[in-house]
Amino acid sequence: MKVAVLGAAGGIGQALSLLLKTQLPAGSELSLYDVAPVVPGVAVDLSHIPTDVKVTGFGKDNLADALIGSDIVLIPAGVPRKPGMDRSDLFNINAGIVRNLIDAIADNCPKACICVITNPVNTTVAIAAEALKAKGVYNKNKLFGVTTLDVIRAETFVGNLKGLNPANVHVPVIGGHSGTTILPLLSQVEGVEFTAEEVASLTTRIQNAGTEVVEAKAGGGSATLSMGQAAARFCLSLVAAMRGDNVVEYTYVQTDGSDDAAFFSHPVRLGNNGVEEILSYGELSEFEQNAKESMLAGLRADIQLGVEFVNGK
Repeated sequence: MKVAVLGAAGGIGQALSLLLKTQLPAGSELSLYDVAPVVPGVAVDLSHIPTDVKVTGFGKDNLADALIGSDIVLIPAGVPRKPGMDRSDLFNINAGIVRNLIDAIADNCPKACICVITNPVNTTVAIAAEALKAKGVYNKNKLFGVTTLDVIRAETFVGNLKGLNPANVHVPVIGGHSGTTILPLLSQVEGVEFTAEEVASLTTRIQNAGTEVVEAKAGGGSATLSMGQAAARFCLSLVAAMRGDNVVEYTYVQTDGSDDAAFFSHPVRLGNNGVEEILSYGELSEFEQNAKESMLAGLRADIQLGVEFVNGK
């Protein structure tokens, strides 16, 4: 299994690469790419960790070499959020970065599973899809927006509120990956009861958790360590599924014929070819149904922004 991390020298990229170096199956290869000159040093640093995972670093002129033969490509590249910014503010910079990286993936490893982490995910996944279509290599089953951070935050907040071990809590999170498009399905959390006030406050906290981190870092960055863990969790789930395990994760994917949006985070059964089956997210409470209906227009607009970026409309 060869896994490439594009943007490996950044805060997310380094945390993610460390977790993959220590947790990928023996015999795997970890390919690290970044335009930052420090990336060969990151690779050497990680290579001293005693696991049977080969690590190689590639600089800005060697993107093709980093990608060739990759089974999975993770894209955390881009600029982070700063205080006062929301994910849509990142669009003008990160959209171009994602487009260029996707073009290189299409040219060098078109059959790889592509996991987009770069914000705004609601839009960058649509950019990736349109760019892959333009290259004639789009496979909707192999393109993912990584929304696992919303899931692990929800699990943590629910566990802490209810005095439970968060590792044993499962919280479905559907929709998108920005503000009110993030919709935790608290009505489906097994063995836990919430008051209406708890549902409202928890939902708002999960939706705004990224801002919690940005403000707490006081201009020093956004969520990097938790995002690294979330991306590693999704990548390792995908690796396990490609090796034959039965794995379901929540992720932002193309939803053919959905009444929601062209891309929407669903429970997805993963397999050797990426998405094996998009599963139903089940019945929603009245609160959740209202929240979903109120956010769909914004999510659809985010997606359309990505389509228009690539197609020049």
